[in-house]
Amino acid sequence: METIFGNLQGLKSSQLKQLQRLYHQRIPGDRITTPEFSQRLAAISTEVNQPVCAYINRRGQVIRVGVGTPRQTQIPLLELPRYGAERLSGIRCIATHLKPEPPNEAALTAMALQRLDALVVLNITGTGFTRRGGGSTGYVKEAYLAHLTPQESRTLITSPATLKVEESQIQSPSWNISPPLGLDDLADQDLVDLVENLEAEFQREFVAQEVDADHDRVLIVGLMTSEMTPLQFQDTLLELARLVDTAGGDVLQTIQQKRSRIHPQTVVGEGKVQEIALTAQTLGVNLVVFDRDLSPSQVRNLEMQIGIRVVDRTEVILDIFAQRAQSRAGKLQVELAQLEYMQPRLAGRGRTMSRLGGGIGTRGPGETKLETERRAIGQRISRLQKEVDQLQAHRSRLRQRRQHREVPSVALVGYTNAGKSTLLNALTNAEVYTADQLFATLDPTTRRLVIPHGEADKPQEILITDTVGFIHELPASLMDAFRATLEEVTEADALLHLVDLSHPAWLRHIRSVREILAQMPITPGPALVIFNKIDQANSETLALAREEFPLAVFISASQRLGLETLRQRLAKLIEYAIDSR
Repeated sequence: METIFGNLQGLKSSQLKQLQRLYHQRIPGDRITTPEFSQRLAAISTEVNQPVCAYINRRGQVIRVGVGTPRQTQIPLLELPRYGAERLSGIRCIATHLKPEPPNEAALTAMALQRLDALVVLNITGTGFTRRGGGSTGYVKEAYLAHLTPQESRTLITSPATLKVEESQIQSPSWNISPPLGLDDLADQDLVDLVENLEAEFQREFVAQEVDADHDRVLIVGLMTSEMTPLQFQDTLLELARLVDTAGGDVLQTIQQKRSRIHPQTVVGEGKVQEIALTAQTLGVNLVVFDRDLSPSQVRNLEMQIGIRVVDRTEVILDIFAQRAQSRAGKLQVELAQLEYMQPRLAGRGRTMSRLGGGIGTRGPGETKLETERRAIGQRISRLQKEVDQLQAHRSRLRQRRQHREVPSVALVGYTNAGKSTLLNALTNAEVYTADQLFATLDPTTRRLVIPHGEADKPQEILITDTVGFIHELPASLMDAFRATLEEVTEADALLHLVDLSHPAWLRHIRSVREILAQMPITPGPALVIFNKIDQANSETLALAREEFPLAVFISASQRLGLETLRQRLAKLIEYAIDSR
């Protein structure tokens, strides 16, 4: 039986049958509607005394009938075809309206959200009659035809450095509303011609945006709560834009909201969710990224209402780690982190996992596909955990050998993109990959370094290790999965804490790194703070850093400034660390 959507309370069975018969109607493929269909829809609306909407595809078939306004009866976005910003959905809506007025903003917004070919609003008279032959007449007073129009200009943010987060930048969709039309005039409108011309304009506009088709088109959503200062919030959004850029996405827009606390179902409020969905449809976005961790239910709720994939900050970081992992150990740890993150989020995502040992005798009675996937992931996690444990044991044996030779070790730690790999290359002539990106290197690299030894100024050999970069609120799954790598930090005799002094949030970066170090199961050794990129920092920042950290060393690894002073201070640090054992 054909389903009727919307508010059906109080409807008689005869009225429901009339609504269901609408599914059997066919409209000519080149016409938006016919006078006969419009009058019949208006007659039913008059009888039930409620608005009625009929959704029709390009073949002229009625595919959805609802009692209520276009906003109340709209097609769920996940059920709509995803053609992108250069195409319309291939569906038009014929809606009745009880008041004699043009389409309101709620109806037009529903049209934009669904990217409808057209929206027809029939203002009903409240009277009319049915002819003896069965046709209805006199029920429609006037009709309005509305359709989307391309934006004249859209700003595409291609670099995080140019990211703006002003709400005033968010553009509303454009639409065109006809003057009042008679049903014969409406029937003369050529649907094929209208749609072809509109999609040609959308295509020209889409191409003009020059977004790489291989990149995700990303909308960032930020929520500022009472615990955050405006500066911290802006830093968080800028960092997220850098993460998206590093992961290979193009940030098209940023939407923000200020709330005292997070909405438990959708993080942001209902109105903001609709704004996100509308902006995503308008800009042709295919990925929405939130600036905080989302629960599995929040992701499902948001995807149902927005209609496209929604991810959180952790998933972006995991994606970057997956791209950056080069060694077997790195790939192993990243896969473990991804599976631990994915396991509670399987429901509703439509992801499939090939079972690791499936077949007769491996599944319980009545086990669903979801349960099978969860069990397969659980088995894989257990296997990876064992391999990570073996990796820990192997790294531990290597460290014991180094300690047996009594070669002191130093670990380079710091916020991601602080310049750790560049400093390692400058000190040891190593050839570790460096780039102005977040998490450019994941795998720890150890090199020998000769420094002065104490007061005698004799050469001394030490080992210096470049470790994975830290970030604010480093995901717990990564902390656990990379425990073998992070042990290089806890087992080192001393730490060199590198700070990017040219970054506006350098003080916050110091706090974040120290918080992560404090979470280590073993207390790390003494640390020397090193401020890097002094050639890019202004004089006020330099003066503040010298005042706040009088014992710190100031260098520029890329310009090789201050490296000799660093060697001298490193020798004293090693001497202090060994004496403190």
